[in-house]
Amino acid sequence: MARGLPFYALALAAVAALAPPQSARAADPVSINVVLPLTGGGSFLGQQEQASLQRAEAIIAESGGIGGRPVKFTFHDDQSSPQVAVQIATRLVAAKPNVILGSGLVAMCNAMAPLMRRGPVLYCFSPGVYPEPGSYMFSSGVSTKDLAAALLTYWKAKGITRIGLITSTDASGQDALRNILELVARPEHAGITLVEQQRFNPTDVSAAAQIERIKAADPQAVIAWSTGSAVGTVFKAITAAGLDVPVGTTNGNMTYAQMQGFAAFLPRELYIPSAEWPPHPGKTLPAAVEEAQERFFAAFQATGIKPDASSTFSWDPAMLVVAALRDVGADATPEALRERLARTQGFAGVNGVYDMQRLPQRGLDLDSVVVTRWDAQANTWKVVSKPRGAPAE
Repeated sequence: MARGLPFYALALAAVAALAPPQSARAADPVSINVVLPLTGGGSFLGQQEQASLQRAEAIIAESGGIGGRPVKFTFHDDQSSPQVAVQIATRLVAAKPNVILGSGLVAMCNAMAPLMRRGPVLYCFSPGVYPEPGSYMFSSGVSTKDLAAALLTYWKAKGITRIGLITSTDASGQDALRNILELVARPEHAGITLVEQQRFNPTDVSAAAQIERIKAADPQAVIAWSTGSAVGTVFKAITAAGLDVPVGTTNGNMTYAQMQGFAAFLPRELYIPSAEWPPHPGKTLPAAVEEAQERFFAAFQATGIKPDASSTFSWDPAMLVVAALRDVGADATPEALRERLARTQGFAGVNGVYDMQRLPQRGLDLDSVVVTRWDAQANTWKVVSKPRGAPAE
């Protein structure tokens, strides 16, 4: 017997030596931090994105987790505030994770991005950010530019060429304004005219003056590009002004909560460009994408939650990150995870087939976009275009 060690200590040491060294750790969850607007103006997005990730946990566990370990998403409320998002991100980065998911809005993602220049990976759930190729930031879904391009293509084919535009002064609205101005100058959109452009502050309680100016320009349709309560302010002004023309908006508003909350003043014809996730007759998708969508919808069936666009914004990034971590390991460096995500090709998600090599930091483009119209009677979105925006009828 070794000197200085009692028998029970030697016995414990022997048991420890016989035990598999990773047995306890193998069952520990892989914790992934998620920053979301769970309160404040963006909560209509953040809460649905949270619910989606909570359902994803079970699906990931059923498929073996990451190296046999379940995944646990740990949520942090940025309160729809860029300042709070930065405070949270600063604290999280100090712990040296390899990835942070979120936030759900452009302003929060842009505010956090400078903290991630050397990692960790930041996978933003908003399509309105445009990360530099090779950076640690990735963007969910189809870009604002491609969404708006499909809407313009659809309307032009329907003979709608005189368009009024109103955008918010926040980061989401600035992104939309920049992209729409660029799009109408392209040859494929020749003939489309922005007859009036107006802006409003998301905190404004009324947009009546701006809408009256747009109405005076006699548009055939209006693009109202903002999210949450801000776009509700615009819809109220459009209804109050008696401006009965088609209205288009961002898929950031493609939530059942928004449609129900705004039911009393929604435009009669509301169009939203979207990735091709909504079920619809005649949909032709790769078999792997259809299987991904079936798993996605099945995950919600027993919950009483009806998934919508915001559900997909968090679902696909989570599945992409988990797939990458399965390859490089749960404890991989941020560099290894970024490089693995950047090599993604042929990944079938709910919103399409991802190709990060052709489309860095995003993986999807205009080929994955359809135009939808809100059907209040059916309480869902009806797909009215083919991919890229050509009318389906």
